[in-house]
Amino acid sequence: MSVKRDEIIEYLNEYLKVKDFQDYCHNGLQIEGKEDVSKVITGVTMSMALIGEAIKEKAEMIIVHHGIFLRDIPSPLQLGGLYKARIKEILHNDINFAGYHLPLDAHPVIGNNISLCKLFGMKKCRPFDVGFVGELDEAVDLAEFVKIVNDRLQTGSLVLPYGKNRVKKIAVISGGSSVDFKQAFDRGADVFIGGDIREEVVRKIEEIRFNFINAGHYNTEKLGIQNLGKLIEKRFKIKAEFIDIPCDV
Repeated sequence: MSVKRDEIIEYLNEYLKVKDFQDYCHNGLQIEGKEDVSKVITGVTMSMALIGEAIKEKAEMIIVHHGIFLRDIPSPLQLGGLYKARIKEILHNDINFAGYHLPLDAHPVIGNNISLCKLFGMKKCRPFDVGFVGELDEAVDLAEFVKIVNDRLQTGSLVLPYGKNRVKKIAVISGGSSVDFKQAFDRGADVFIGGDIREEVVRKIEEIRFNFINAGHYNTEKLGIQNLGKLIEKRFKIKAEFIDIPCDV
């Protein structure tokens, strides 16, 4: 069984409400391939390893969270280096390539951040930028909560433990979000979970006496693209396989 490429893309664009986002990359179809799609490969980030898996699996479509970011390319009229190599492989094998960035972070049902909230047992979740602020059923020691995060994401988080010893109200923004720490603090969060840590914010987090958990960019952004694949399988009755290419940052 196969589905038309444009039918899949139009559905995902509407479901993820891509028109509602001002992003620095194009959300949706980025490279056009075969018209008919019977298998989709999903992954967190565009890479030769992921493209190679798609070719091996004879997939007609790749969908990622981190696709072709316009700010990474020196000029829209210049295409060389690793981008040339990647795109050459995609075009040569006539594969469709799509990416969903902020819309997949923010989606209130399948997105990265709401999925993290559910994974950590948070309730009463309210939007916060492209993330959410929610609460645990009861306060727990920060060290205990860090163990929950590490166990459920299978990672080893870097922790800045400068705030309360016990935490209940949690702010979550996946990926490169450590610069948003002050917004999380101002919303009354006891701890902020993100996917990076920038040197210039460490002392600031310390000085306002706040807790920050860096659970890793890749590890905080796997759930949304996995959910997207499951949605495609359910909606279109075609195979969608997530390829895990681990990254500790």
